[in-house]
Amino acid sequence: MFFHYRTQGFVLKKNNKGEANQLITIYTKDFGKVEILGKAIRKGKSKLRGAIELFYLSEIEFIQGKIHKTLTDAVLIESFSNLKKDLERLSVAFKISEVLDNLIKGQETDTKIWNLLTQTFKKLNDCQLSIINIQLLYYFFLWNFFSVLGYQPELYNCSICQEKLKPGKLFFNQEKPGIICNNCFKDLKSVKEISPELVKILRLILEKNLLILLKLKVEKVYLKSLNIISKEYYSFIHNNQVT
Repeated sequence: MFFHYRTQGFVLKKNNKGEANQLITIYTKDFGKVEILGKAIRKGKSKLRGAIELFYLSEIEFIQGKIHKTLTDAVLIESFSNLKKDLERLSVAFKISEVLDNLIKGQETDTKIWNLLTQTFKKLNDCQLSIINIQLLYYFFLWNFFSVLGYQPELYNCSICQEKLKPGKLFFNQEKPGIICNNCFKDLKSVKEISPELVKILRLILEKNLLILLKLKVEKVYLKSLNIISKEYYSFIHNNQVT
């Protein structure tokens, strides 16, 4: 006898299996990240196909088999249509999907991740966002996701001496992790200078004040620096994560 499980979920990734099946990665409200087999879902007559497109939010039902969970029902909740029409938004959605898939290893529910994902996708669908806002939204998701996973950097005190940060040269260290003052950075090999403006942006991101963050006029030079430090920190977490 099979038990039927029902929940909401974001469709993050799909891999073709055989002639008509797909293995679908979904981040769900009640079960965390799951992989579910969609049998014959690539066939044109499949009733489930219309609710299991990439980056859809759907109510799904599945059963747990010996090897795979199998999709038995899917009802579309939100298609995020504006997201699909814009390459910049779509690129951010793919990056979010990749980050979630790489850093979440097991099936475990997490309300904070679910709420962050929901908030990000709803805002990403806002047709009023500028290109810079769309990029900032990705970093909002990324750094708050790091925080939920236990990798929030120290941004107010030096992560070595614990003294309150003062104006002057500041450095970022991913192994501590956090901002290093000018007195402590010399003892470390892996440090990168970080501007006070970028520290302010990171603080706003981790304060989760999306309204104020998206009103900022962020210069491209700081956005470029944010991209570099985000990639390096993401790579550090990915490489050092316990599997």
